[in-house]
Amino acid sequence: MSAPRWAAPRGAQTIPPSPLPRGGGWGEGFQLKLLELGDAALTLEFGERIDPDANACVMAARDALQALNLDGITDIVPTWRSLTVHFDPLRLPHDRLRQALLQAASEESALATRRSATPTIVPVCFGGEFGPDLAEVAAATGRSEGELIAALCSLDLQVALIGFLPGFPYLGGLPDWLDLPRRATPRTAVPANSFAIAGGQAAIYPWQSPGGWHLLGRTPLTLFDPANPQRPARFAPGDVLRIEAISPDEFTVLRERLRHA
Repeated sequence: MSAPRWAAPRGAQTIPPSPLPRGGGWGEGFQLKLLELGDAALTLEFGERIDPDANACVMAARDALQALNLDGITDIVPTWRSLTVHFDPLRLPHDRLRQALLQAASEESALATRRSATPTIVPVCFGGEFGPDLAEVAAATGRSEGELIAALCSLDLQVALIGFLPGFPYLGGLPDWLDLPRRATPRTAVPANSFAIAGGQAAIYPWQSPGGWHLLGRTPLTLFDPANPQRPARFAPGDVLRIEAISPDEFTVLRERLRHA
């Protein structure tokens, strides 16, 4: 029996480094790999490890691919260093998508736009019952609590991917001195909307759940709304967030205001 007209060779294809940024400038690129995931998905990998520049390239490639508005793409899934595209091979030929992915991966204008994204402000109440690990993390990093909070509020944190729980944003952009391992003993119940760090990443828990990250604060924002089918998750991969410290009283006022919005 002959192969379907849309069948494509299996396996991984290594592509010469593309002219994408490393260390914030144009020059040395990431080694790209194009992987076949069955007959209806392709994955484009940027390098071999978690890297903020690689993630910026993933998001820029996603934006450039979406701008092409190709018929037949059913889903686009960005992660820290890869972009997976699910497609209907009866509507979108494999070779056409492959060419589009390589074109998107080298789109400099999309990357420039991505790097100039305006941050979304996320209010967070730090310490106390909202962030029981704040003092411990401050001590571990040789900072005062105030210095730690000020440092966190000065960062632009990029949503690298959504995972673990619906609406759970993994955030990149922490400095090396905040690269702490997970807690030795995880909590059985982390409060919803907790702002936490671990493993060189930050995150916000959208639901109460078990977790082993260091809890520094909590936001009054709701991160996941199943009643909003168009966009149930507040944040999406590629969003840029900036933390703003608020007091416990401000937390209460904002939470009540949002409940009645």
